[in-house]
Amino acid sequence: MEPAYFPLAAVVLAVVLCSCQSYTLRGSVSWVGPPNDVAEDADLSEEDAGLWKQVYPPSSVRGDSVESPGELVKSENDNVAQLSSSRLSSSSSPPPHQETARTARYIAHYSDWGHLATISTQDKIKGLPFGNIFSVSDGPLDNSTGVVYFYVTPMDNTVSDLRSNPYASLTFSEAEGEFCRQMVYDPEDPRCARLTLTGKMVEVEPEELEFAKEAMFSRHPVMAKWPVGHKWFFMKLELVQVWLQDWIGGVSLIPLEDYFKATPF
Repeated sequence: MEPAYFPLAAVVLAVVLCSCQSYTLRGSVSWVGPPNDVAEDADLSEEDAGLWKQVYPPSSVRGDSVESPGELVKSENDNVAQLSSSRLSSSSSPPPHQETARTARYIAHYSDWGHLATISTQDKIKGLPFGNIFSVSDGPLDNSTGVVYFYVTPMDNTVSDLRSNPYASLTFSEAEGEFCRQMVYDPEDPRCARLTLTGKMVEVEPEELEFAKEAMFSRHPVMAKWPVGHKWFFMKLELVQVWLQDWIGGVSLIPLEDYFKATPF
């Protein structure tokens, strides 16, 4: 009798099925309703809850010990208290989102950098918006002022822009820290707070220089060693408007008086 031969494809398929029999294939994304991470979630409308459903990334899909979406939500709820204490790097516990002035001060104080938008003087984009990243500080970690300071050089395109038009907007995001990633909040999710401070950029006056230096160098010590040939100097943002998005349901325009009266601690 002649020996029987099996098609190669059948053999490969059999091997694959045998080696994978203990695994469950799943889609790369699981959709579930938002967890009850804070009490205020309970009063979200059904439409809002559906819009801001959380997406669990492929890394949450396991082999033999695959967790169901319900188990993932339960696990996250158990850790909310721990996560909320690390919304931004080196920060204390954040204020409730209803306290908008405190939230704005909290983000401004505990953010180490922000995105500054100016009106460009560069030839190809003259008159158009131009954004740049800057390290910032509103004071040493134990002394928040709400006034944001910068350490800049005339060699920077943004400084050239400010000499032509001193008005600018500085934007911060909670996505800078670990909180939004741990909660699986997209940076555009309203629960991942955003703060935009708009105002006039001015050079720090001599009587304020010592504090500006302490504010910047205590938070960014490497700056003290930057080359003096770049002619670094200190600037600050004199506020005109405080804009905050920190929850579902719209934005807040915070009166300057309330902003400066509040504390991030």
